Amino acid sequence: MANNVPQQQQPIRNRHHLAALAMIAVFDIAGPLITYSLMRHAGQGAVPALILSGIFPAVGVVLGFARHRQVDAVGILVLAGVAVGTVLGLVSGSARLMLAEGSVPTAIFGLACIGSLWTSRPLIFRFALEFIGADTPKGRDFAALWRYLEFRRLFRLFTVVWGVAYLAEAAVRVMIVEIAPVGTALLVSKVMPYAVAALLIIWTRAYGERARRRGERLIAAPLSAEPGRAPELREVSA
Repeated sequence: MANNVPQQQQPIRNRHHLAALAMIAVFDIAGPLITYSLMRHAGQGAVPALILSGIFPAVGVVLGFARHRQVDAVGILVLAGVAVGTVLGLVSGSARLMLAEGSVPTAIFGLACIGSLWTSRPLIFRFALEFIGADTPKGRDFAALWRYLEFRRLFRLFTVVWGVAYLAEAAVRVMIVEIAPVGTALLVSKVMPYAVAALLIIWTRAYGERARRRGERLIAAPLSAEPGRAPELREVSA
């Protein structure tokens, strides 16, 4: 019976993932793009059209709060971005400035990743631990791996790659805002963050799985050569 519980929960998790993807597709990508296009065809200027297109992401955050009774960090950033973009548009009247502002949080996150390399734990490790659950048995086991040098190097590498990727994304988005039509720049600003995040997640999982298999082979090698000898793992002080 106990073995059937994870199998029964899997369809529920899949539905939650599909619902989250649907929310992103409707409120963060399709909604703003369609709204901007309709407003422009109706004769509205680029700035009013961009301001109105920001309604959809804000509504998505509100619906998420109504469903989960909490607003996560991403939701707060979305609301802050909509508010700042609206103020910038109304004050400056520049559609390009509104779109370029959306790259600021991306650049800040990239800099935070790089800066965290000089702290006790890099940012991607902290995110992974938070995702697993620091107070869960699995989370405690995960945190205990930090004493191994190879594990530390792995997550420092992850953090460097994520930081550089997000800084590059911010730079590319600003460049596109400057040289492309506003509608094209809006499309890029809505699609690129999710494309970059998806590629980073895929790479991180693949590289992490490769590192895990390599570690298992290193552990198994001395055991097969000397059955009575335990594997030596390099530990460093926290």
